[in-house]
Amino acid sequence: MKFYLQFFLSLFWLTLLTSCGNGNTGGVLTVAAASNTQFALEEITQAFTAQTGISCHLVTSSSGKLTAQISEGAPYDILVSADMKYPMQLYREGLTIGRPATYAYGKLVLWTTQQGIEPALGTLGRTEIRYIALANPKTAPYGAAAMEVLQSRNLEVALKDKFVFGESVGQVNQFISSGSAQIGFTAMSVVTSPRFRDSGRWVALDTASYQPIAQGVVVIRKKDSEQEEAKLFRDFLFTDQAKGILGKYGYASHE
Repeated sequence: MKFYLQFFLSLFWLTLLTSCGNGNTGGVLTVAAASNTQFALEEITQAFTAQTGISCHLVTSSSGKLTAQISEGAPYDILVSADMKYPMQLYREGLTIGRPATYAYGKLVLWTTQQGIEPALGTLGRTEIRYIALANPKTAPYGAAAMEVLQSRNLEVALKDKFVFGESVGQVNQFISSGSAQIGFTAMSVVTSPRFRDSGRWVALDTASYQPIAQGVVVIRKKDSEQEEAKLFRDFLFTDQAKGILGKYGYASHE
């Protein structure tokens, strides 16, 4: 039974990467990225490819889910996480090249696309707000930060019946933008992106009400490979060019 499970997992990841291929003659990196980084990384990978000729394919999900996939053998080249916890977990498992590094600090916002609803913690208990979206705090760092904010205001118990959990920030964005949830917690990088910056209203939450969201990057170790191209991408995240892009999306720079 274990053999068949491993076989089908291997087949799944092979199919995933094959479907991403675009026939480039140069190198192709598969970047496992936390959902909050999607829009910033789309711009960063374009700049990286223009500079190096190395193509990048993004696979986005929650940091916890991506980490579990890497532990199971998913052939990703690099993890761009929403926190340092999961890259450190992979480092301790011996699955990385070098220690993780913090490339930026994320910011949490409260966002609504519904007219007549004020994006404020004080409005969450109102009857017109039936559903509050947040990422799963067990696997998504922005979900954990949202729960910290609610707990700091003693709102967790009072509002728990309204919570709708997404597996990642990406799914939370779908809940909020579609109106399935009247309001929710997401990343500033989402509401400042070209896709969503004209949708609804948002407010940045007090950074003192949640632990700093130190976002980490680490190169995944592969057999018989020096991972030079992945190292180049990791290093590119710390260049002034990448920092400028991250700043556009609301990330605080890590010096």
